[in-house]
Amino acid sequence: MVFSPEIQNDVFEYLLRLGDDRLVLGHRLSEWCGHGPILEEDIAISNLALDCVGQAIQFLKLAGEVEGKGRSEDDIAYFRDVTEYRNLMMLELPKGDFGFTIARQFFFDVYSFHLMGSLQESNYEELAAIAAKSLKEIRYHLRHSSQWVLRLGDGTEESHQRIQDAVDDLWMYTGEMFEVDDVMQRLIDAKTIPPMPSLKTRWKEMVVDILNQATLQIPTDTYMVSGSRQGRHTEHLGFILADMQFLPRAYPDAKW
Repeated sequence: MVFSPEIQNDVFEYLLRLGDDRLVLGHRLSEWCGHGPILEEDIAISNLALDCVGQAIQFLKLAGEVEGKGRSEDDIAYFRDVTEYRNLMMLELPKGDFGFTIARQFFFDVYSFHLMGSLQESNYEELAAIAAKSLKEIRYHLRHSSQWVLRLGDGTEESHQRIQDAVDDLWMYTGEMFEVDDVMQRLIDAKTIPPMPSLKTRWKEMVVDILNQATLQIPTDTYMVSGSRQGRHTEHLGFILADMQFLPRAYPDAKW
């Protein structure tokens, strides 16, 4: 697909957002490898991490092709600084306890499920194809995280309190998923990505339904953090990148 110079830059920026979300979340999930509450869940979370990184590879590879400067997905992932990352702030927060990880995964899975479902209809065929492939994995992710929300919320007194605390702590980070800046508005107008208001409505309906079933309270706080799509992040992302980027930066010419 041939883009005008302005739209080309917008598509590149949007693909970074999609790729960075999944790259950073995959890294956070990988921190549970060997530390899951039970063996089966240890394996499940590791597989979720692999899926996220696999999706990130596809989006960042396409971003490099759209950019047209010869950068590979590895170049984009490993040789950018913190302020050049476009992932949601929620995804870079420390993994916390198991309840925190599950609540974050659930919020993001519901968002990804509806987003990828809509992106299948994008007029940018390459993006639509990746979305369709990713959706097959995301259906499993959503089933997994929602079942754990139900299990923890309607479980013991302690499990209920832990997942409720996580929901309360994470709620103010969810608004960023649906923010519309100039980049996104131009892509919405071009029918490359879906309108965010309808996506937010569907997200909230599903989230509220699951939280109600889990006997969890819906947070009423309306304050939402903002800025990560423009490169403003917490200190936690810097630590993630220092870990993730060390080897390729130390040996930039190495081939694996």
